[in-house]
Amino acid sequence: MIRPDRDEFDASTENPLLKEAIRQRIQEAGRITFHEFMQMALYHPRHGYYASEREPMGRHGDYLTSPQVHPIFGYLVAKQLWQMWEVMGRPHPFEVVEMGPGTGLLARDILRWAQSREPDFFGTLRYYLVEPNEALAARQRTTLAELSLPARQASWEEPEADSVIGCFLSNELVDSFAVHRLAVEGGELREVYVTWAEGSFREETGPPSTPALAAYFDRLGLQPGEGCRAEVNLQAVEWMADMGRTLRQGFALTFDYGYPAPELYAPWRRDGTLLCFYRHNPSTDPYARLGRQDITAHVDFTTLMRAGEEHGLEPLGLTTQARFLAALGIGAGLETVARESPQALEEYYARRRAVSELIDPAGLGRIRVLIQARGLGPCELWGLAG
Repeated sequence: MIRPDRDEFDASTENPLLKEAIRQRIQEAGRITFHEFMQMALYHPRHGYYASEREPMGRHGDYLTSPQVHPIFGYLVAKQLWQMWEVMGRPHPFEVVEMGPGTGLLARDILRWAQSREPDFFGTLRYYLVEPNEALAARQRTTLAELSLPARQASWEEPEADSVIGCFLSNELVDSFAVHRLAVEGGELREVYVTWAEGSFREETGPPSTPALAAYFDRLGLQPGEGCRAEVNLQAVEWMADMGRTLRQGFALTFDYGYPAPELYAPWRRDGTLLCFYRHNPSTDPYARLGRQDITAHVDFTTLMRAGEEHGLEPLGLTTQARFLAALGIGAGLETVARESPQALEEYYARRRAVSELIDPAGLGRIRVLIQARGLGPCELWGLAG
């Protein structure tokens, strides 16, 4: 294993302007919720992690997503989208709305597969990339320029309410939303607040900042164990509601790290799931390397499904990425590639490594895949087979 240079983990890697902005906000308010701290750390418009010129994703960034491993991930997602189009009776247009498209690799690979493999499907596709970050949107435009797409086939507009006939798509988006951190003390739900003292950030607990936090666990009929810490993603509930209001007919396909609520909030999970990533090295300290590290927390898929049902999105299935990709035939083409020619061996080994990485149950393979539907009868999708 190649070990990073020691100075990569030095406190000098933090963004002092972001630190000062958060300190000033605490000074104004007395203290802030962890949710507000995380929101500023990641999304401050000038100094936040996602406003940085550093590349957060990829093998040379802080974390790796499935589209960056190999185009085969996007090809298999495209195959599932093609079947969805068939199930829906081949609507024209078939709209794919990708939220949080990153560098545009997933969009590129989906469109490339359709262009080369299913031209009828490609001719109906209209692809929306919902991206609030202008720098990332510019990167996405550059990525999709490789395909020479027809005018307006790819759009950076947001679709209107009750207008989309097709599929909403996201990959590792929800776990990047800012979360509230909670603690259970003496049987009571307490919220984690961030203060500033003696030159550093400190934590303290207090009454929940909003009654929505207690209501969240009341709806689940459970609570984290005594002495446990846990995260609540209220923004995910709003996000699901927005999706339900915009999708007229079709599917929602969500890839993310997470668990059903009884597992996510199990009493043995003492410290929650909050993790930070800097150059692929995980830590549990969100106050280190401020503005230079990603901060993430696992998704509560029980609440996500229930929020969807409240807005007309019926759950078809929840599986793992390993099972989803296997059901779509991720390993099917390996032997064909190996037989084609000696020159194809390099591609064979690259694809074999990618397959292993994408379905690794200790890594990307444990990502959960949630499929929901609106306005459709019973249907059996390939990715949920078995």
